[in-house]
Amino acid sequence: MFTIYVYVLDTLADWELGHVISELNSGRFFKKGAQRVSLKTVSYSKDPIHTMGGMTIVPDCFIDDIVVSKTSMLLLPGSDTWNDPKHAAVIEKASEFLTLGAAVCAICRATAALANFGLLDQRPHTSNGPGFLEMVSPGYKGQSFYIDKPSAAENNLITASCTGALLWTKQIIEYLDVFETNTLESWYKYFSTGDPKHFFALMQSLPSRDES
Repeated sequence: MFTIYVYVLDTLADWELGHVISELNSGRFFKKGAQRVSLKTVSYSKDPIHTMGGMTIVPDCFIDDIVVSKTSMLLLPGSDTWNDPKHAAVIEKASEFLTLGAAVCAICRATAALANFGLLDQRPHTSNGPGFLEMVSPGYKGQSFYIDKPSAAENNLITASCTGALLWTKQIIEYLDVFETNTLESWYKYFSTGDPKHFFALMQSLPSRDES
């Protein structure tokens, strides 16, 4: 079973996690035989955090409780508070994930937090557009590895801009291999276009109740 650690911090950008945590937690479109995943919210303390949308989240566990392995994944959402030094511990944990070959998925301002620690200097990645990381991360040296796309999946690092949450979700699901390929393609096309034909294709791609 995969354990997905979702780092939560004040001013967390709710919309960036919406698709990915909903699909992974519900498993509603998982392929036959796919293992369920366990989602755990994690933070530097057990104090409630308040998202940008005004939601209150009480973390499930501490950073030190994270088990770094190839069957675990770390999700780092965007937030306006990443510059607070108390978040350094989870970026150190992200470094452990990357070194081991476990997946780190960062979006929006979380990419800047990785850049501040030099974790993007030698790894293909994206962020909120060319020039953003230079602006917010003075020590950033990964310009030659920057990919100008809404989301970029390279090995065990999946990064995205604040507008790339849907593609980021698709790439995370693809990495975990919990959807059939045609299910994932139909899911992405439906949520990115709203065209009903992709909804029906999505439904038709799922195993019947007798098979699931």
